[in-house]
Amino acid sequence: MQDFDFFETKEALKAVSDGEREIVLADGEILSKVSAEAFKRLSFTFTREHLENVIKASLSPAASQNDRYVLACILKNAQVSSNGIYPICQDTGIANVFGWIKGNFILPQRAYQEISGGIENVYKKRKLRLSTSCPSSFFEEYDPKNNMPAQISVFSGESCLAPIPPFVKKAPENSASFVFCAKGGGSSNKTSFIQGTKASLNKAAFTKILTEQIKKFGTSACPPYTIAVVAGGLSPEQNLLTLKLATAGAYSELTYEPNPQGFRDRELEDEVKRIASETGFGAQFGGKAFCIDAIVIRLSRHGASCPISAGVSCSAHRNLRAVITKDGYYLEKTVSNPQEIEGFKEAVAASEKLSSSESAKERVISTDGGMKSILSQLDGAKPGERILLSGKILVARDQAHARWQKLIDSGSQLPEYCAKYPICYAGPSQTPEGKVIGSFGPTTAGRMDSYAESLMSRGAALVTLAKGNRSKIWTDSCAKYGAFYLGTPGGIAALIASEYIESQKILDYEDLGMEAVRLVSVKNLPCFVITNSKGEDFYAGL
Repeated sequence: MQDFDFFETKEALKAVSDGEREIVLADGEILSKVSAEAFKRLSFTFTREHLENVIKASLSPAASQNDRYVLACILKNAQVSSNGIYPICQDTGIANVFGWIKGNFILPQRAYQEISGGIENVYKKRKLRLSTSCPSSFFEEYDPKNNMPAQISVFSGESCLAPIPPFVKKAPENSASFVFCAKGGGSSNKTSFIQGTKASLNKAAFTKILTEQIKKFGTSACPPYTIAVVAGGLSPEQNLLTLKLATAGAYSELTYEPNPQGFRDRELEDEVKRIASETGFGAQFGGKAFCIDAIVIRLSRHGASCPISAGVSCSAHRNLRAVITKDGYYLEKTVSNPQEIEGFKEAVAASEKLSSSESAKERVISTDGGMKSILSQLDGAKPGERILLSGKILVARDQAHARWQKLIDSGSQLPEYCAKYPICYAGPSQTPEGKVIGSFGPTTAGRMDSYAESLMSRGAALVTLAKGNRSKIWTDSCAKYGAFYLGTPGGIAALIASEYIESQKILDYEDLGMEAVRLVSVKNLPCFVITNSKGEDFYAGL
């Protein structure tokens, strides 16, 4: 295992021999323990490589003031979450597990149950968010209250549909290798797929495709992103599985030398970074730091087709590799104290210096005087302007909005609270013992755009807080009803929960779990004006 920068445990597995060969038998306890430790580690800590990429982007001369501000918040968030109380992101993701069995390594009969059990225990004991909705009929759903099922795929030998990751090939004989990934809904939703042709495979055509797809990512999945692109594949399924594994870091060591099994293209990876920097999105609120890493993979293809996919891993880049051998299990190292990494303190200090400068003074807004007062305080605010928000805000997202719409459709009145407070689209993690709230961050604003007329015409949603760019439906409604949309930095959920939230209580729809309607008190919550009451939109000119 000398080729791996992994942490070695001392728990040996059972090895037997049939006289000619050694066979390694993995018991269920080991699988459960590996899975639990992996998800515990990746939910609270980052790899050194990811943190160094964030620091590099923050200290780049090309970084905008807003880039540095958001990136410093992301670094401070990493420091808070590394204490093991607040997870990195409020959306602690769907559990994805990919495994490869090598040689005479035998999994127990209940391998899937043991892996799932280890993961389920972590979500429960470490107060991670339970995001899964399960169908009770085609259109109706219920909350299973355990974030299951996990997505688990285990491949034997060379049978994997996608190219075998290099770290799997390096693993010893008679071993099992895994990629553990917590994939949030925001970044999963950015996956795109195109059925291209041979005509797509020239520099001009492919650059056009990259430009279109990267622009479509927008900011709602919490950049800076790790962007992955896969061209080719013997089937759509092979292409998309390769993309998923690429966003999870499985192919970071893939060769750049062309071969039929799949390879990276360094020139196109540089092109992805260039295109991303020129979108103007930056690290959410304008700048150059839209992408901190890229991986572009080319696969073999059928002559009649050329599948092309693109996707992201967000700033909460939560992936971990593991290898199990007869000597024990090995987990990829993460950073337990991020501020010890070179450049961390410099990046945070540079942002704080900019924040205290006269040119970066924020507009301070209080919600205590009611909606009329809030709108008056926001009057004249320009897109991109920084806000510090204090007071009570309403927290509600998709399912609550759907229930409000049902009330409207049935001729009933909206609950009185809807028009009293700004509405923040969020679904926090479970609350840790002795804390006010679990990790708390904004969800994608655009999913609520269809409710613009229904709510604003009734005096609700005149000030909203969320993340990402919105549709023309919403910006037009802001102009029509004098409303504001404020963007809260994504990817800093542990920081928000620990520093900016003072109290919370559930007001309505407790059965919705993390999507219940809450009343939350915040103090100096950082926001940016995205759309103002004139319908001027920050992202429109990018």
